[in-house]
Amino acid sequence: MSRLFVALLPPPEALAEVATAVEPVRAGWPELRWIDSTLWHVTLAFLGEVPDQALPELSVRLARAAARYRPVTLSFTGAGAFPSASRGRVFWLGLDAVPPLPRLADSVAAGARRAGAKETDRKRFHPHLTLARSRYGDDLRDLVGSLSSFSGLRWRADAVHLVRSHLGSSVRYEPLEAYPLGE
Repeated sequence: MSRLFVALLPPPEALAEVATAVEPVRAGWPELRWIDSTLWHVTLAFLGEVPDQALPELSVRLARAAARYRPVTLSFTGAGAFPSASRGRVFWLGLDAVPPLPRLADSVAAGARRAGAKETDRKRFHPHLTLARSRYGDDLRDLVGSLSSFSGLRWRADAVHLVRSHLGSSVRYEPLEAYPLGE
């Protein structure tokens, strides 16, 4: 079994810009669990535990789904929290997601389910980059406000990536395959 997700992997220059913007506010929020910048990604579909025998079919389905969508130009913009800024458990930066991105996320999740991934997240897709987590649902309104006007450089997403999670005392993500978006 492999714990998997499908993601966009933003380029290093876009992530460096985010890190520069986040660094000044981070120290003021020590109670949050800040995500290491080496783990930053944009999840399109969480697949959970997937049987290893499903990986070949999963690969075929993800390649098909990706090929149906054109590359997209994105940028990180604004900040927010789930479920709300006043009870935030997840602090994030948003993306200026043009309509194809939610459809792409739905398509890769549907393909993964057909290939045998049983735990695909069926919540409404909201494109974002998770920066920190709270155990208790803290009031993050000031934090959200401090980055609400953030607007990053534009970058091109031209592939979706199948990624394996290695959990434990040190979380690590291992990109397994990249599936090009169609031209």
